[in-house]
Amino acid sequence: QVELVESGGGLVQTGGSLRLSCAASGRDVSTYSMHWFRQAPGKEREFVAAIGWADTTYYADSAKGRFTISRDNAKNTVYLQMNNLKPEDTAVYYCAANYIAISTKEPDYWGQGTQVTVSS
Repeated sequence: QVELVESGGGLVQTGGSLRLSCAASGRDVSTYSMHWFRQAPGKEREFVAAIGWADTTYYADSAKGRFTISRDNAKNTVYLQMNNLKPEDTAVYYCAANYIAISTKEPDYWGQGTQVTVSS
């Protein structure tokens, strides 16, 4: 069982930055692909970014050029650096883990989410 706890959300102005963290426990996640998803009010959950066990990265078009996913296996933690934030980035951001393979639909393990609000 993998437990995931997100942190780092908050309120930021348009153009600002935030760094989300996701701390994993229960297992060594170095062989897991780690993901970030988000869900805005009234919308379906959507994929944001992922990093594979070999550190390959994938991004949704909305995140390319502005967001960077990274991982620190020594700390069992994954990060999402978000720059040039826009009001449409407002959502609950979820961390997710999947053994080995990247899954842009339904990873096996999920955190509880952290709220990101971008004011205009």
